[in-house]
Amino acid sequence: MKQLKTNVSTKSKSYSEKLLGLLQERNCIDDEELALVSKLQRQSRGRALSVILVDAGVEEDDVQKAVADVSGLQFVKLTTEHIAMDLVEKLGTGWCKNHSVVPVRLEGRAYIASATVDELFLTDDVRKEVTEPLGQLLTSNRDLQNIFENIQNDTSCEQDFEQVEDDAEFEVTETNATVDLQEEATDAESSPVVRIVGEMITKAVREDASDIHFEAGDECAHMRYRIDGVLHELMQAPKSMHSAIVSRLKILANLDIAERRIPQDGRIRATVMGRQLDLRLSTVPTPKGEKVVLRLLDDRNIRIGLHELGFREDALKAWKEEIESPHGIILVTGPTGCGKTTTLYSSLQEMNRKRLNISTVEDPVEYELAGITQIQVHDKIDMTFSRALRALLRQDPDVVLLGEIRDQETASVAIQAAMTGHLVLSTLHTNDAPSSLTRLINIGIEPFLVASAVNGVLAQRLARKVCPKCAQIKTPNKKEAKLLEGYNCEQIPHAVGCSACRGSGYSGRLGVYELLIMDDELRDAIAANPTITSFRNLAIERGMQNLRHDGFAKVADGLTTVDEILRLTT
Repeated sequence: MKQLKTNVSTKSKSYSEKLLGLLQERNCIDDEELALVSKLQRQSRGRALSVILVDAGVEEDDVQKAVADVSGLQFVKLTTEHIAMDLVEKLGTGWCKNHSVVPVRLEGRAYIASATVDELFLTDDVRKEVTEPLGQLLTSNRDLQNIFENIQNDTSCEQDFEQVEDDAEFEVTETNATVDLQEEATDAESSPVVRIVGEMITKAVREDASDIHFEAGDECAHMRYRIDGVLHELMQAPKSMHSAIVSRLKILANLDIAERRIPQDGRIRATVMGRQLDLRLSTVPTPKGEKVVLRLLDDRNIRIGLHELGFREDALKAWKEEIESPHGIILVTGPTGCGKTTTLYSSLQEMNRKRLNISTVEDPVEYELAGITQIQVHDKIDMTFSRALRALLRQDPDVVLLGEIRDQETASVAIQAAMTGHLVLSTLHTNDAPSSLTRLINIGIEPFLVASAVNGVLAQRLARKVCPKCAQIKTPNKKEAKLLEGYNCEQIPHAVGCSACRGSGYSGRLGVYELLIMDDELRDAIAANPTITSFRNLAIERGMQNLRHDGFAKVADGLTTVDEILRLTT
């Protein structure tokens, strides 16, 4: 058995060398891309080399052709004309999509096509269902997804319903609907409504959206998806189905479908495309009908290391030193949706959870963290932030994550915890780092307590990264050159737009940070209760780099654009 493992490892290494060598020979990859691939391989162990190559900017078709040649297979550009619908129906649309394979016919012969070599081992399983001889083909993931979308659009509502039920499974709690609501509940559970809800959520996962906005319009119901922080309308539904779709979502979240006059909040647990998700649902009444917003919470987002969030090297080193402090308060600030939770959870992942007693107080608990005690706030039973925090302080904690400092009582308990030997991490809603300290004073905390308890403040935003598929390098114009003085960049990226980024010119996001580290001079200034303007100026004199400075540094690194940083900062 040991000898077998050694042979497999040698074969895998030989395969990688052959693939990279063939791409170099065909001039499909340059030295810069090759270096990036090597770096990504070290950071992403377990990911297929073909996927890493595409992420590094190599054209997918070129990669797949090379993979096919190295593996001794045939690469084909597939279209909907090649689909063998009789075999698709025999195998099942859901099965084909879940395993990323599709049966096709070329020149009268049947083949199983896949975007990865590994999936082609399923051919033996397919032969049990299909009697005719089968060959093996390799295609691009883009072509495969286009084929799946066409199959989905061409099949009946019943077939689509089966497919979506494979892709999206929901845990539904029993509801106690009254007899008068049975007709509406039955309508909400009908196949077209179930199919649309499943498609809506599955598409959000496929597009890596963070939120879904479902709202009634004059002529139809609109489904808008927040992707990379910006809303895109990607789906519509008949206006007549708006009420039934809202009811279906409420049933899944165990909400009252009869109540349409007041806002409601709920939660849906779902398995979508093999991923476990929590969906936080919020409804509000409007003149045209209820608006529903779903926030998608995927625990993959909190497995990101601090080094992957976008910190520059000096800021990352300083932040790690702060979270290793034995006591004090560390604040993360910024508007809703700027990534504060991700930064805090990633910081907790850096800590030694076996040696430290780490506890959190949250509203709500968004992600479950192994080795950490998490407490949910419940205002209706008077389980407030301050009460939960007081209880935790009797549990011998080393580190406490407080979801948000909202009022004087919570802030006072947090200050007390920090000054009695605990490290407290929390959030505030302010525009920049210096404002957080004056905010604590404004809600009633004595300036000398703020000065002695707070160790540092991190303000952040999420900037969209330029799309690697279509980004162009250009010389900055006069306005941009003036803004970028001192950053040593003669060329900067320009967002163009292509099908891969939905015409936006951006794909993915990274953090833009403003880190304020308290020193003796800043503490003395806070104790004197300064104005926010004077304190901000002093912080910059003491070495703080503001959000715009960090953003322009990332423009100089070729990661984002001047327009994007101007959109986020003032």
